[in-house]
Amino acid sequence: MHRIDVHKLAEEAKFNSFHWSVLIWCFMILVLDGYDLAVAGTALPSIMKAMNVEAATAGFMASSALFGMMFGAILLGALADKIGRRWAISICVFLFGVFTAAAGFTNDPITFSVMRFLAGLGIGGAIPNAAAQMTEYSPKKVRGVMVTLMCCGYAAGSILAALLGKQFIETYGWQSVFVAAGAPVVLIPFMLKYMPESLPFLIKQHDDTHLREVVRKIRPDMRLEPHE
Repeated sequence: MHRIDVHKLAEEAKFNSFHWSVLIWCFMILVLDGYDLAVAGTALPSIMKAMNVEAATAGFMASSALFGMMFGAILLGALADKIGRRWAISICVFLFGVFTAAAGFTNDPITFSVMRFLAGLGIGGAIPNAAAQMTEYSPKKVRGVMVTLMCCGYAAGSILAALLGKQFIETYGWQSVFVAAGAPVVLIPFMLKYMPESLPFLIKQHDDTHLREVVRKIRPDMRLEPHE
C-alpha cells in the first residue's frame, strides 16, 4: 500500500455506494447532534415552570451545553488523531446521548447544567469529526455537495427536536424529550463495525489490511498486489 497515494485515490474516485454509506452515517450523526443541542430550547419553558427558575438562570441552563461544545470540539477533535475517528465519534455519541438523557432525570438547575455541559462535550466533538470524515472520503468533484448535504443533518435534527418536543412534552412531560436522546447510544456498536476509519489514522498505524479494504470500497475495479 505504500506505493498507492490513498488520498489521491479518494479524491479521484467515482461516487459509489461506499460514499453513500459515509454520507448517511455522517448525516445521521449530525441529525442526532442537532437534536441534542436544540432540545433544551424546545423544553425550556416547561423546565422553567417545573424547576421554578427565573429567565437569567434558565438562560445559563440552556447555554451550558454551548460551553461544553467549545471544549469538546478541541479535545475530541484532537483525540481522533490518537484513537481513530470511529472511536472518537462513538465517544461523542455516548456523551451527548447519555448525559442529555441524564438531564431529563434532574430536578435542580445546577445538576441540569452539569449534565448539559457534559453532553455539550459530545455535541461539539461530533461536528469536526464528522466533517473531517466526510471531507476525507468525498470525491473531489462532489465534495462540496456531500459536505453541504451532511451539514443539513444538523438543521434536520433541530427541526426534529421542535416537532417531537411539541408532542412529547404535552403528553409525557419535558423529561421525555431528553430521555429520548439516549436512544442513539444503541447505534455505537454499528458505528464501530460499519463506519470506515480515518485514512490518516490507518496510514499512521500502518494498518495495511484495513487500508486495502477501504481502497477496494473506494475503487472496486482496482486490482491490488498481494499482501506481503
